[in-house]
Amino acid sequence: MGEALGIHELWLFILSGLLLNVTPGPDTAYIIGRSVQLGWRGGAAAALGISCGCLVHVFGAAIGLSALLMASSAAFTVVKWVGAAYLLITGLQMVLSRGRPAGEAPVAAPETSLHPVFWQGVLTCALNPKVALFFLAFLPQFVAADAAHKTLAFLTLGLVFISSGTLWCFTVAAFAASAAGRIRQSTVGMAWINRLLGGMFVYLGIRVAMMDTR
Repeated sequence: MGEALGIHELWLFILSGLLLNVTPGPDTAYIIGRSVQLGWRGGAAAALGISCGCLVHVFGAAIGLSALLMASSAAFTVVKWVGAAYLLITGLQMVLSRGRPAGEAPVAAPETSLHPVFWQGVLTCALNPKVALFFLAFLPQFVAADAAHKTLAFLTLGLVFISSGTLWCFTVAAFAASAAGRIRQSTVGMAWINRLLGGMFVYLGIRVAMMDTR
């Protein structure tokens, strides 16, 4: 299948993708934070959101949008500032949010609370132009220059990368959720988890804003 699409050294791509996925980073921190905050389902929602955000970049790389970001300083700048603004606003809202009153018993998070967790994961990844450029730089290394179906080859590699990454993120979420039972019973602990997540979003927003346009 891979050879028919012009994909070469698929084994090396899979191995490289696994190593990249298991390397701790902001995505892993977000999944762990949501797992501690909301349990396994919260971590899984965060993981699925990030994976869907990556899927946007895979399609972008396949049809040339990532190349546009690389070639056009104006397009890159627009995406950069939109992404930075979203991250900063979301982070500040989380940092400044008030926890439950001290005497109020903790309650299970409602199912609908998973929706914003998912979409935060999607937008955090989808609005990061650096991820788009990563896929544009990484995927072509494993596609032959004379491949007849480059778009399909890019999509196949992207789906392989995202699938392995999602499985790893589910594992991280399960471990984090199982180890965080006591923290979820603590009002103070949950308030600090929320602030740490918000601080991470603010940091990511500042980092995206300071990213070079070339």
